[in-house]
Amino acid sequence: MVAETHNLTKHWQALDAAHHVHPFTDTAALNAEGVRVITKADGVYLWDSNGNKIIDGMSGLWCVQVGYGNSELAEAGCEALSVLPYYNHFFKTSNPYTIELAAKLATLLPDGHTHVLFANSGSEANDTALKLIRYYWNLKGRPEKKIHLSRELAYHGVTFAAASLSGLTPMHPQWDLPLPGFAKVPAPYWFGAEAAGYGDATPEEFGLLVAHKLEDKILELGPDNVASFSAEPVQGAGGLIFPPHSYWPEVQRICAKYDVLLHADEVITGFGRTGEWFGCQTYAIEPDIISMAKGLSSGYQPISAVSLGPRMADTLLNANEEMVHGYTYSGHPVACAVALRNLEVIERLGLVARVKNSIGPYLQQRLREAFQEHALVGEVRGEGLLAAIELVPHKGVREFFPEVGQVGTHCRNYCFSSGLISRAIRDTMVLAPPLTATESEVEEIVMKLKSAIDRTAHDFGRI
Repeated sequence: MVAETHNLTKHWQALDAAHHVHPFTDTAALNAEGVRVITKADGVYLWDSNGNKIIDGMSGLWCVQVGYGNSELAEAGCEALSVLPYYNHFFKTSNPYTIELAAKLATLLPDGHTHVLFANSGSEANDTALKLIRYYWNLKGRPEKKIHLSRELAYHGVTFAAASLSGLTPMHPQWDLPLPGFAKVPAPYWFGAEAAGYGDATPEEFGLLVAHKLEDKILELGPDNVASFSAEPVQGAGGLIFPPHSYWPEVQRICAKYDVLLHADEVITGFGRTGEWFGCQTYAIEPDIISMAKGLSSGYQPISAVSLGPRMADTLLNANEEMVHGYTYSGHPVACAVALRNLEVIERLGLVARVKNSIGPYLQQRLREAFQEHALVGEVRGEGLLAAIELVPHKGVREFFPEVGQVGTHCRNYCFSSGLISRAIRDTMVLAPPLTATESEVEEIVMKLKSAIDRTAHDFGRI
């Protein structure tokens, strides 16, 4: 049996290397190593083709809110496939699944967001949001407002527009990006504040300082030229950057002052991850437009959405002309059926309140107990079921390793080899387990991560 399993794995690895191109991957290096083939998932666990059991501390890609193997979501998808496997929303048509999902989202979204467009991924949602922002200003007779502001270390997706909006600069050179019309402002990354030249400002002082950099950029470009500011409530793929409490109120004030539309990217933070349905509710943000994906279906089906706040909805939906936008699979009935059932499960199980009041605080407490005094750890930060452990060369000093990413990758490899999925972003280890994770599963995640960080510290002479 072991030999058969080994041979089957080799067979799949060979086929994958011969035919499958992976995202964000050095293809030649991966093909030489051989891909890990995941064959099964249940709850917070994965199994690979060699029978290894792995605990998923990242909910796939920040998305499997209700855990793997939920039979209700599978049944909802199966029913929709049997009844209405596909139809589009062109030709003045709709379907019950899409209608009910849009109506349900209107009850969960921040106040005023009662109109929803559907797409198929976070990248598509953010691309759509930028198009709608430009359309809004054109309808308002302000076609000169074309520049989209976003933050350094931001991640908004991989289309031409979404990648241009992203502030992770390694994403740009291969594609000759960013496109014209995009500009960046600093991220509210307090741990990196000293290295960025902000001195020893407190988190609240820093939050105001970095918010004012947004105002400076608007004035530099000219308020009449700036269309929007796009931002994640918490920056995810940029290293789990949690803004100081002073940051968002000041950003909100600045956007209102200069008539800049505020676009909230809730692709990661939406659907309970921060302890509220949306990160905007956690940070009291009042955006003009919101993009969402991932947790909308717990990753069981590809689906995303964009919601319009009052002023954008009033303008766009009363333009008395055709809005020339949409996708073949926008609001796909099967994806909507699964997403609708996913929201029902999250609501019935009380998962959002659970993240806020019990399992979220438990994860944050256990990580601080395990790592606050660790010689390799400079900071433990988190909110709800999002957490980051910053690995540093000198404890007590907010500085980074000279070869950025080496220590983080080393630690991540120890995590993988011991059966834990934890992501390394530069030298920051991040976690985002399913909202259904139990205390014992959190303990397993913390234990495995502690072992990986201990081994990394030993290898780099820190213990």
